[in-house]
Amino acid sequence: MNGSSPDVGNAGRRHAVEQGPAVAWVESPLQLLCVVEAQHAGLLAPDTLVVPRAGQRALRLTGRELGRLGLPEGLRLAEPSAGMPRPGRIWAVGDAFSGRVQMRVLTTRPRRIVLVDDGLATIRLLELLTTRRPLLRARASAGLARSVLGAAAGMRLRGRGLTVFTALPVPQDLAGAVRDLGADLVGHDFAWLRSRPACPAPEERTVVLGTSLVRNGLIHRDRYLRWLRDLGEPVAYYPHRKEDPRDLDRVRRITGLTVYDSGAPAEMTLRDLRPGQRVLSLPSTAVTSLRVLLSGRGVDVEAVAVPDDWWTSSAAPSLRAHLQIFTDVPAPTVSSAPTAPSVAPGETPVPGKVAP
Repeated sequence: MNGSSPDVGNAGRRHAVEQGPAVAWVESPLQLLCVVEAQHAGLLAPDTLVVPRAGQRALRLTGRELGRLGLPEGLRLAEPSAGMPRPGRIWAVGDAFSGRVQMRVLTTRPRRIVLVDDGLATIRLLELLTTRRPLLRARASAGLARSVLGAAAGMRLRGRGLTVFTALPVPQDLAGAVRDLGADLVGHDFAWLRSRPACPAPEERTVVLGTSLVRNGLIHRDRYLRWLRDLGEPVAYYPHRKEDPRDLDRVRRITGLTVYDSGAPAEMTLRDLRPGQRVLSLPSTAVTSLRVLLSGRGVDVEAVAVPDDWWTSSAAPSLRAHLQIFTDVPAPTVSSAPTAPSVAPGETPVPGKVAP
């Protein structure tokens, strides 16, 4: 899906006639960036107030950087708040799995809800909406009350004006099922961000995006750190906002690796990479968005499939499959077997050295 396609223009013109302010509640840097893109695409309102959740360092830093770049016309960034604001006539939100968001869905009646990307969870959300199942997180062990809330929120979202605004490649059958619900599915390619001045690129050829999988107990720490050590070349490391500071200290001690901790999303900090540089990442939404941003610059964005012996017992097979949904495209994988990789002529080498 492409944000420069007629879908964005038509949807923007249609929603622009809706009078009244829009309110956005954002809880992550990606949600904030996507709300800015939605405003730029004309999906929100001439007057849109964005309220960031308080207590999020990365969100605060992202807001500061967005302000420096110059926000789209009509969009105002409020001070961070611990309390969720009351929706306006149009309500933009990212995490529809949140209990607080679901309660607002049930207790207020905005004319239109715009769902923006919240990582790979966006795809799971669409799957649950179209199969009419309760809106529950992939790893949630929910009781009856929480399941009832998730089911009721899903019914309300399916029964009212809903727009899904995403940069993710939604599978064709799923996209058709979303539209069968009467929802608008609008793709974008970070048109606003691409129009703004870029941050200087790091000097290292290889850039690695950090992961939250270690902190969440889904992969083994020692295997991940060993893979980083065995890359065997200068590496620019961009931490995930949820990485454990103690793990990040271990990463900093790896010879040849430099940590760049700007706090802003990778989409903002890496969009000026040069031809010949490459990005490596375990399963992450940033793999998709950086491919969108860097596809014309000669930069490889390589999705690293997680070897089986990296996973912990906390990672159920269904969760593993969901997390790796976007590593199914032709891309190298890292092997956990102690054998050297073989590369046929014309193929792209595997990302990094083999992790023993």
